[in-house]
Amino acid sequence: MAFQTFQQEYMQTPPITRLYATSCVLTTAAVQLEILSPFQLYFNPDLIFNHFEVWRLITNFMYFGTIGFNFLFNMIFTYRYCRMLEEGSFRGRTADFFFMFLFGGSLMTIIALFVNLVFLGQAFTIMLVYVWSRRNPYIRMNFFGLMNFPAPYLPWVLLGFSVLLGNSIIVDLIGMIVGHIYFFLEDVFPSQRGGFKMLKTPSILNTLLDTPPEDPSYNPLPEEERPGGYEWGGDQEAQGEGGEQNQNQNQGQD
Repeated sequence: MAFQTFQQEYMQTPPITRLYATSCVLTTAAVQLEILSPFQLYFNPDLIFNHFEVWRLITNFMYFGTIGFNFLFNMIFTYRYCRMLEEGSFRGRTADFFFMFLFGGSLMTIIALFVNLVFLGQAFTIMLVYVWSRRNPYIRMNFFGLMNFPAPYLPWVLLGFSVLLGNSIIVDLIGMIVGHIYFFLEDVFPSQRGGFKMLKTPSILNTLLDTPPEDPSYNPLPEEERPGGYEWGGDQEAQGEGGEQNQNQNQGQD
């Protein structure tokens, strides 16, 4: 029964969240079982550009360290806020959500060339949390029952928690900086006087990932007039272009 509940919940998870969370868990489990080594996964510009080990551009976002409290903490936040973004302000816009992944990951990779960071998964999680928190400014958060605060303060609370755990704040700061850049370019700047949309999802991603909207002029034949003696597909709910926007999205804030 528990397995069926887990399976149902897993299959109801939106595709990008399911793919990323599953990749992180499987990668960490493979390292734990000594199938893979962290030395095969970490970000190393020399091995990437001179030895063509290009998979490191992706795998360094998928490993969160050995299985323990830090791993569980990061995975819970990754899954939770990645899913809430995909089901909220990115609902019906899988291509735009994937493009945010590409934009954030690329910008973090560029930053990592100048700082001594080998794994960027935690920074990526903070980026997701930051974007969600800025798009939901009026939601009240409760952190382990210790404090209540508005959602935009959540990234700073997590940064303080990282300091208490003895982690470097550089990783969290990179995630917050990249998250703020994305939020500003996508949500703030286009709404300013003279502003325009700077981040445009490539059309090939829309073609591959988004379900095309139904043709409003399409008028199917009545059931009794359809050829053949069987049912031709079930009813499908139409999706509008761009999906449903989060009503709490903070368009005017920097």
